[in-house]
This record gives sequence, structure tokens and C-alpha cells, in this order.
Amino acid sequence: MKRASIKDIARIAGVSVATVSYVLNRKEGQRISEDTKKKIFEVAETINYIPNRNARSLKNNKSKLLGLIVADISNEFYSNIARKLEDKALQLGYTLIIGSSDENAGKFEKLIELFSQQQVDGMIVAPVVGSEGSLLKLIEKNYPVVTIDRYLKGINLPGVILNNREIAETTTDFLLQKAFDQIIYIGYDTKLEHLLDRQKGFESCISEFKNDILVKKILVGIENISDEIQASLSDALGKNPKNIALYFSSNKLAVAGLAYLIKNNIKVPQDVSVLAFDETDAYQLFPAEITHIKQPLEEMADEAIAILDSQINQYSKTSKKITLSASLILQNSVK
Repeated sequence: MKRASIKDIARIAGVSVATVSYVLNRKEGQRISEDTKKKIFEVAETINYIPNRNARSLKNNKSKLLGLIVADISNEFYSNIARKLEDKALQLGYTLIIGSSDENAGKFEKLIELFSQQQVDGMIVAPVVGSEGSLLKLIEKNYPVVTIDRYLKGINLPGVILNNREIAETTTDFLLQKAFDQIIYIGYDTKLEHLLDRQKGFESCISEFKNDILVKKILVGIENISDEIQASLSDALGKNPKNIALYFSSNKLAVAGLAYLIKNNIKVPQDVSVLAFDETDAYQLFPAEITHIKQPLEEMADEAIAILDSQINQYSKTSKKITLSASLILQNSVK
């Protein structure tokens, strides 16, 4: 099968080859309308146009490769954001190489070394505990890097993060207004700042609440989540729970908790109400529709790719972090 070319894109889009070249190569100084740019990208995707990376590399000394390091590719959040990042990268002519650190600082460092050997033009990373040294090395080399979803204190890198503390305060206040007898927060025993922000948002809102309410926190390790959640909920809920709200700070924690509720015939929302941070297709297997916090994945991918592309092409060298807002999606799992 003949490989699609920029001439094919130009013919289908009804523009000149030069215009296609300017758009796909992100050249500045040309007055090309946004509608024309959008049409060119759409045609390129439709006919499965693949840039000739070798030719481009010789011409501008760029590989048109990007590296993405996620914390756990088995987590639906990271697999979904990876797909959206891949789509956004392709629109700009980049190929995305994906690696999963599995929350391991050693593996994180090896992936950075591997991507560097592959001569990627830049990296998008979700830092893990203990990865400060690896990131500092990239900063020293002036390597284009953007963090996504997470951040580390003391590491000055541009990034795209969520308003974790603010949305946690909003959702906690929502639960407090429901007059539950008890609210149980289920989170992680961790040093990761974005997860601590969720916990701090919960604690801050609880501390300002005037009425008496029983509050409990369950913090589990990243490993053996299912066993720890089941043991903790067994102790916290007892045999006949009533008018209790469970606030899970991640989708993985929520899935483990929902499995416990099903196994023990605890009904939602009749016996306990459930609110979870982030979404997952696994919620669809549960009888009740789960009230959850939805992250703006499309916007996160857009911003991360745009920032990295600007660094690579030296349009800007910012260390600014962009904070995006999540949304509370109300379903019937909260009474």
C-alpha cells in the first residue's frame, strides 16, 4: 500500500503542499486560519499520514519522538490519559513512546535513561516517590520535561496538575450537608503530594464544620490494596452499617471497597453511601451508579503536549504549573 504523503493531504484538503508543510511542522510566521489547520490535521489522521521521521531528523536534528512515563499503566486513569496524549502528539507529528514505572523510582530512572538513548525530543512524566534525583539530572541538562497529574516539592518543572485540595474540600462539604452519622475517608499512606492534597482538603473542610460528626480515616499502602481495604472496612463498618458515607480518594481504592460491599451484601446507598475520586469502567459492574470526581483528561493532554512542544521548539521556557479543575458527577450512590 502506498504511504500517504503531504501531497495527498494537500489535495484532499484543497490547499497547497507548502501550507500543509507549514502546519504539520508547526512553523511560525504564516497566516493560516485555525479552520484550515484543523482540516489539515483531520485529513492527516483520516488517511493515516505518518511523518518521515528519518528525513525530518536529518533536516532539523529532531527525532519527533516523545517519552511518556506513567506511574501505573494498569490504572485506567493513566491508560486513558496516555491514549489522549498519543492522539495530541500525533497531531503535531510526534510519536509517543510509553513506559510504566510501577511506582518504582529505580524503574523510573531506567526509563528516563532508555528514552534518552532513544533521543526523544522531550518527556512527559508522572513522578514517583524518590524520583527527585532523576528529574534534577534532566533539569541540569536543560531537557524538555513536563510533569502530569503529580508534582514533587522542590522540583521546579512545568506541569499540569489538578485542583486536588479544592475539589476535595468541595466534595467533603457536599457529604457534610447530607447529615451522615459517620464519614470515612479511605486514602493512601503516602508521600505523594497530589494525594496528600486530597487528604488535606478533606481534613480542612472537616475541621471547619460546626456540627458534631464522627469522622474516621483509613490509610493503606500502595501494595496489597484489596486485602488492606477489606480488613479496614470490616473493622470500621461492623455487621450492620447505617447512614455512613465512604469517601474513596482513588478509583483503585473504590473498586476494592465496592468489592467488599458486594461480598458482604452491604447495599448502596441504603446502608452506606459511596463517593469516589476519579472514574473507571469497573463502576458499571456495580448495581448503583457511583458519584465520582471527574478529571479533565482531554484538557490535561492538550496542555501537557502544548507545553512540551513549546519547550522543544524553544517558543517558551516556563516552569509554570497549570492547575485544572475537576468536576463532581452526582449519581445515585450517595443517599
